[in-house]
Amino acid sequence: MSKIATREAYGQALKKLGHINKDIVVLDADLAKSTKTIDFAREFPDRFFDMGVAEQNMVATAAGLAAAGKIPFVSSFAVFASGRAFEQIRNSVAYPNLNVKIAASHAGISVGEDGASHQSVEDISLMRTIPNMTVIVPADGPETEAAVQAALEIKGPVYIRLGRLAVPVLFGEDYKFEPGKAAILKDGNDCTVMACGLMTGVALEAWEILKNEGINIKVINMHTIKPIDREAIIEAAKETGAIVTAEEHSVIGGLGSAVAEVVVENCPVPMERVGLKDTFGESGTPAELLEKYGLTAKDIAAAVKRTIARKK
Repeated sequence: MSKIATREAYGQALKKLGHINKDIVVLDADLAKSTKTIDFAREFPDRFFDMGVAEQNMVATAAGLAAAGKIPFVSSFAVFASGRAFEQIRNSVAYPNLNVKIAASHAGISVGEDGASHQSVEDISLMRTIPNMTVIVPADGPETEAAVQAALEIKGPVYIRLGRLAVPVLFGEDYKFEPGKAAILKDGNDCTVMACGLMTGVALEAWEILKNEGINIKVINMHTIKPIDREAIIEAAKETGAIVTAEEHSVIGGLGSAVAEVVVENCPVPMERVGLKDTFGESGTPAELLEKYGLTAKDIAAAVKRTIARKK
């Protein structure tokens, strides 16, 4: 199975769209080689701005460019893009509902050896609380390209969460990405697993494990955290009677919280959230960290079994 990091796919998508839409401009905070905006910079040097290590200024500048009719894509590591520049995103971009796209790379603990200071596990929570903000967490390379295209078409601020680690390609050319519309990848009636980002591929591994044990789960790729697909969540709760969410993020405020809000208000069923349990990460290889913090296929499978037991 081929693999590509979602940050790599982002760079490729930007370069491609730059030829199509001349209003696209790209801003980076001295990390272009890591965020892969370097691809756009080399192709369109007059539409690329390296703002230095100044994320707050970068976002404020992007707001000005958007007010002037440009379509700015701003990039940095997720911990800086969402955290250091939060006030500028809230007040300068989202409050006036300006057309700024924030593509934040190196999200989650799969950043690996860089350690807790660079592993953003709070960014989904931060971004989804901001009015007017769309939040997308693509699962693979093709979905990232589709998400960047969709972000370009959305009028208003968008946050796209990207990763450093190369992840398996899950979708082909026939895959249809629609913001706010979840994608059902596997059907089952025992439990539903809803995942985003790299955890979507892990959820499919869990499906294989459980299938061999006679447990049939529905797997949903919940690529858009905001607006969340309420209909898909309610339908899954009614059909399977149990839900597990999986995300490379804190269980507080992310995908699990967003799904739980819909479930408790509309169709309460047993539910578990797989994610970081109110903790920071640490330095280690991505595989070691995913194992230690309970973000593997076997962890999802175990959560499914516990949740199914509760519905009985």
